Amino acid sequence: ISLVFFFHSSVSHRFIAKPCALGLKVQANGPQKAQPNAILEKVFTAITKHPDEKRLEGLSKQLDWDVRSIQRWFRQRRNQEKPSTLTKFCESMWRFTFYLYIFTYGVRFLKKTPWLWNTRQCWNGYPYQPLMPDLHYYYIVELSFYWSLMFSQFIDIKRKDFGIMFTHHIVTVTLITFSYVTNLTRVGTLTLCLHDAADVVLEAAKMANYCKCQKLSDLLFLTFAIVFIVSRLGIYPLWILNATLFELYEALGNFPALWVFNVLLVILQILHCFWSYLIIKAAYKAISKGKVAKDDRSDIESSSDEEETVPRSKTPHSTITTNGTGSSNGTNGYLTGGTCSEEH
Repeated sequence: ISLVFFFHSSVSHRFIAKPCALGLKVQANGPQKAQPNAILEKVFTAITKHPDEKRLEGLSKQLDWDVRSIQRWFRQRRNQEKPSTLTKFCESMWRFTFYLYIFTYGVRFLKKTPWLWNTRQCWNGYPYQPLMPDLHYYYIVELSFYWSLMFSQFIDIKRKDFGIMFTHHIVTVTLITFSYVTNLTRVGTLTLCLHDAADVVLEAAKMANYCKCQKLSDLLFLTFAIVFIVSRLGIYPLWILNATLFELYEALGNFPALWVFNVLLVILQILHCFWSYLIIKAAYKAISKGKVAKDDRSDIESSSDEEETVPRSKTPHSTITTNGTGSSNGTNGYLTGGTCSEEH
């Protein structure tokens, strides 16, 4: 089923999300490409994508380029491997569609169950609770989706928090599998539905941002921040962790699976705290600047002089042919951009 999700996402990107993105006039072109240079390309592919100051000086002498031009070339070459806005929109649309569907399904399923309103019902009759078809379907779909995410993370858009997200996917897959095997599925359904709520709003905010609907993106991001913090730092520990750490122990006593299950849930809570810090930091910037700040996991490195594509030679003659790009204003612009540049 995970493979089905993987291939379905590829088909959806091409035949559904891409036409929608083009209809919404999402930018289709990717980052600016670096001009071909065999020497720099060899260094980039075989040695390092982030040359240090000593190597930059050596390349500068070898090519008769100034250091700034070489730095710019490497930055553009790194960006060249990053996805376009269109690709990111397609990914977010696919995830938004899934999260919206599975969250709606989870809410419709859980509102008919007694353990939604009273978590002590999660332990009644344990471990001989029947596995209902709806619950089984819910679990299998969620597990398959997270397996597909864990594998596709290696070929999808690379983020700065790749390690944290990979840890999250491993913990999530382990939790879903472990709770299914040990028949702790009732509390598992509560955990899954609670987590899906914020993800729906996050993907919607990303799509609005890619469509350059800034006000809508800001509103959705702030809504996401509120939903995430309330659900992950409020409801999750007070509802889910309270049920597993205390109610489960009171109802069934001590057994090995209890400790494994709770350790995984606590690791998930630690990740919640880390992400909440990033969200609060971004929300603070949004309030102070009147605009939602750029995603801390941004894909593209930027510089105020990135449009300058002609490398500058260190010789006086070549400097003249670049229309005065050797001026102090150009240098200041690069230093400013270089300091603020972000890359995964």
